[in-house]
Amino acid sequence: MREILPTLAAWYTAGIPFGLATVVEVSRSAPRGPGAAMAVGPDGEVVGSVSGGCVEGAVYELAREVVASGEPRLRAFGFSDEDAFAVGLTCGGEITLLVRPVTAVSDPAFGAVAVSVAAGEPVTMATVVDGPAPRGATLAVWPDRAAGTLGARGLDVAVTADARGELALGASLPRHYGPRGERREDSVTVFLQSFAPPPRMLVFGAIDYAAAVARIGGFLGYRVTVCDARPVFATAERFPAAVEVIVDWPHRYLRATATDDRTVICVLTHDPKFDVPLLEEALRRPAAYIGAMGSRRTHEERRARLSEAGLTEAELSRLRSPLGLDLGARTPEEVAVSVAAEIVALRWGGSGAPLTSTAGAIHAATAR
Repeated sequence: MREILPTLAAWYTAGIPFGLATVVEVSRSAPRGPGAAMAVGPDGEVVGSVSGGCVEGAVYELAREVVASGEPRLRAFGFSDEDAFAVGLTCGGEITLLVRPVTAVSDPAFGAVAVSVAAGEPVTMATVVDGPAPRGATLAVWPDRAAGTLGARGLDVAVTADARGELALGASLPRHYGPRGERREDSVTVFLQSFAPPPRMLVFGAIDYAAAVARIGGFLGYRVTVCDARPVFATAERFPAAVEVIVDWPHRYLRATATDDRTVICVLTHDPKFDVPLLEEALRRPAAYIGAMGSRRTHEERRARLSEAGLTEAELSRLRSPLGLDLGARTPEEVAVSVAAEIVALRWGGSGAPLTSTAGAIHAATAR
């Protein structure tokens, strides 16, 4: 949804109705997760995807129907052993879609949500999926305010509280309530779609490998910053336009920068005077991934220096060094793929093994 919002915001601002299909529930090896979206706009223009191509044709027709009728629809796509192609989803999973028309009348807060997402301001969009409440009704929830209604004050109050909790986690999922927000009932299904600011990737060392890692970090949805103490290397011309370039000593910059459990830190400085004090700071703060470039000999020497600096075994165990998965990478771009693969595997608990050598579900269930 985040990727297609600029287009949707342009349609919305121009007063052009469009049909928006959102994945609200998945099971088994579904191709896209909750929150994946596809929209059909003027002249049949399509943006986004809900299944990677399996059911987009059927969703296209459904979206056009809801725009014409003004009535939201709930539709499930699954897998049939007898005739998989008859239901469209051939990967073995199941997805449930809410397809609804979006206009300034039906969704008065949509424009404000799009503005907040573009500005990196956290916001959750709550939408009624099913039950004794107006299907497709929306409530936008920010940390300090809310706009819209789901049809009942009690339901708005309960959903607002839950939406702020999920927003802190960056989670998108269905929740269940009674018609007036009763938490012991489950007759009303509300989908909470959270738009937290994008996670940060901090790349230290303005070398060719850093430029490649920065490009793939942006592709993965990170807000990328490259930092180096050497102004001759840390120039905007050497890095993609969307990348922030900072000239400062790495450890000093990191010490003044907030990180959280989604932050990725890649240390490519390859120089003890830079990377030892930097890693000493990094390994003592929250981060999803901390990786450092270097040979195995460099790693052992660096680890010894960090131990002498007082880091514990638990802190040192967080360091991924040499960083990346074993892909046989040689070029900066290949190394960047290797690093990205390790980050993704660590995030979702993947083994890094070829799928042809594994068995069972491709997408393992993840605990919340």
